[in-house]
Amino acid sequence: MAEQYFNIGKFVAAFGLKGELVLAHSLGKGQGLRTLKVIFIENRKDGFLPYFVEEIRLKGTEEAYVKLEDVDTPEAARKLNQKEVWLRESDFSRMAAKSAPVSLLGYHLIDGEEDLGEVVEVIEQPLQVLCKLIIRGKEVLIPLHKETMGKLDKEGKRLYVNLPDGLLDIYLGGESGGE
Repeated sequence: MAEQYFNIGKFVAAFGLKGELVLAHSLGKGQGLRTLKVIFIENRKDGFLPYFVEEIRLKGTEEAYVKLEDVDTPEAARKLNQKEVWLRESDFSRMAAKSAPVSLLGYHLIDGEEDLGEVVEVIEQPLQVLCKLIIRGKEVLIPLHKETMGKLDKEGKRLYVNLPDGLLDIYLGGESGGE
């Protein structure tokens, strides 16, 4: 099976004179980030280039300063600015705080008896979290908040939800069957 990668955030700025970058991440407390040896940047659809980490210093709970090997100038760092940062599944599982919404990546959302699919992206917003799934080839955003969330099965990687009637119809237009 091919290696799976999880998006943890993106570089939002170059910092200092030695080529450091500011990583805005969604890993929660991010304490484990300091032990990270490699990150990945998508260079084409489903193609990832590794970048080796020299040092990571935490800057609060949602940001960190990252120094990458062979990125030694502000100009080199700026070329990576606004690039999304990905981790291998094994590193992601170790790094993500269990209470962080991003830890839902890879979970299956279950509405009633129907497995809606796997969470491929988590988008945090002020009053809710959105889980992106691909259903019948279409991108679907499922809001998670206290009214829609049910039981969380960590072992089975399932989150049971109670979706409002018609929510999926907005995205799927009442389609039936697969593409």
